[in-house]
Amino acid sequence: MTSLRIPGLLLATLLLGACGQGENNVESGNRLGILHYGMGAEPQSLDPHVLTANNDYKIALALYEALVTRNPYTNEFEPGGASSWSFSEDRKTITFALNRKARWSNGEPVTAKDWVWSFYRSLHPKMGNQVAYQLFPIAGAEAFASGKDPDFSHVGIDAPDDYTLRIHLGNPTPYILGVLAANPNFPVHRATVEAHGKFTDRYSGWARPENFVGNGPFVLDEWRIGRYVSVRKNPFYWDADKVKLNGIVFHTVESILSEEKMFRVGQLHYTETVPLSRIPWYRAQPDSPYRQAPLLATYFYMFNTLVTPVDDVRVRKALAMSIDRRALIKDLLKGTGIPSPGITPRDLIPGYDPPQILRYDPEQARALLAEAGYPGGEGWPGAELIYNTSEDHRKVAVAVQQMWKQQLNISVSLANQEWKVYLDTTSKGNFQIARLGWVVGQLDPTGFLEPYLSDSIIMRTGFSDARYDEILKTLAPATTEPAARMALLREAETRLLEQVPIIPFYTQTSKHLIQPSVSGLPTNVLDIPNYKYVSLDPAVPAWQAEE
Repeated sequence: MTSLRIPGLLLATLLLGACGQGENNVESGNRLGILHYGMGAEPQSLDPHVLTANNDYKIALALYEALVTRNPYTNEFEPGGASSWSFSEDRKTITFALNRKARWSNGEPVTAKDWVWSFYRSLHPKMGNQVAYQLFPIAGAEAFASGKDPDFSHVGIDAPDDYTLRIHLGNPTPYILGVLAANPNFPVHRATVEAHGKFTDRYSGWARPENFVGNGPFVLDEWRIGRYVSVRKNPFYWDADKVKLNGIVFHTVESILSEEKMFRVGQLHYTETVPLSRIPWYRAQPDSPYRQAPLLATYFYMFNTLVTPVDDVRVRKALAMSIDRRALIKDLLKGTGIPSPGITPRDLIPGYDPPQILRYDPEQARALLAEAGYPGGEGWPGAELIYNTSEDHRKVAVAVQQMWKQQLNISVSLANQEWKVYLDTTSKGNFQIARLGWVVGQLDPTGFLEPYLSDSIIMRTGFSDARYDEILKTLAPATTEPAARMALLREAETRLLEQVPIIPFYTQTSKHLIQPSVSGLPTNVLDIPNYKYVSLDPAVPAWQAEE
């Protein structure tokens, strides 16, 4: 997916420094208003109704704008595609006054019919949108997305006029604005999509740079596979006067060690993460560029509960209870995680106290393994743990492998896979144990729990529980009293953890290196940037380490 042209903005960024000035990317970027952003793995898609990976989402935030956006400092909601909104008295209808200044990047106005059609595409069964379930609080959305009711007019989305959009909910949903700020809600330009294939095609030419039309503060400029994705300022964006950057180059760097080196030599303004081995060194630096903050995200291993030997809940529980999370965080992760035996982070979601079931208990773990028929590890058939290529994921996997050997006397082999291969492997269920991380975009437990519904296509664990489904689909949505609703969600999480389709390890933290010339990229619990706030100071040089 590469463009057919060399854009002037990016060409200037890459070449001016080479033409006698000796500038690095940070210096030229500061001068030209081009942010150089470390992205990690190669994006899989920039179609908002296809993408699921966090790095893809961060590029999409530059290209599209939802009905509402978030302030990066406060996480409060701000106008985006809608200039204002109001709730009905029963909190089941939201009326959005659409932004009359909003334009597509080709200059056409963004109207209510664009939003309605984009919801239609996002929810359409043939689209295969893996995160469409986030929109299921909308009345009729689940029935349409599942194919049970093919009539989209039964979905609670209507447009009384060109600049009014109404969304009707099945039940009051306290986190609905967070849902409507995320990518299933991003609008796409109908004529452009339909000009390049069926509107439900998951990978078509409309999302290529030479064809792209979006409504965000930036427009897709170039995509060089294995190197970068670049975007340039969208002159038709309704709030373009407040966009301080002229462009962003999202550098795809699979190796986090290479990404850190690029930062250190002035090639990046911002890194997606930081190698564990380098964190103590950066912490010790005066005026350190290292930034860390609690993140609404969980690091865990998932089981394929349909294959031996992990089809036995006693085996899964034994594996979970033989992991010393505190030692892992202290000795290996350099204090960059918060130990947690639950899938939902503690102390980050107001009013919710997640269950802590799968605590470290090696004695009980050995007893469970013996009950399952493998006393002292005798007769263990072996198992394989896969993880996507990353030095830090490898270190965690090796440490866990050693814990299982030490506490249970069993051997588990390790296999790393490149990101695309890993996604294909896990989506097809061709694994026994697999590493995963899950980042949530709203301050509510449902973001962590919904992927394990029986009909979910996100987590391929094989977990299915009727009571769990009932709570998440029926009981919790219909419960308006906050404490009672949280109690139901806690019951659901308890049921999930008791059946152990996953091993939660720790609540993740965001870990970034940020150049001192960058403003507007604060750490926050959602780790969601709003590029409209970002600026670069040309007077501030690239960060230099103290020897």
